Amino acid sequence: MAWVVLIIAGVLETVWAVALESSKGFSRLVPSLVFAVTLVLSMGGLAYAMRSIPLGTGYAVWVGIGAIGTVLYGMAMLGDGVTVARVTCLVLILGGVVGLKVLH
Repeated sequence: MAWVVLIIAGVLETVWAVALESSKGFSRLVPSLVFAVTLVLSMGGLAYAMRSIPLGTGYAVWVGIGAIGTVLYGMAMLGDGVTVARVTCLVLILGGVVGLKVLH
């Protein structure tokens, strides 16, 4: 169950990162509220998961999911560049996250 919660918390990290950008420095109400709610839920999920998942593994997986999700969102929705080098870096992050899970 902790791994499921950790994955959801990682996805919520992507949501709050996107909402933070969309809030334009907290000058827009709805994205600011989405940011606050998803930040609390994401951190709460991370805290719950780390009751049974080691700190380093849990945090790295959470950050990796959030980073990959945020970059993919930027590529798909914001016109961020899609290059072989960027995709290769994402694959390397994904490999590290999967490796940490498997070696846990």
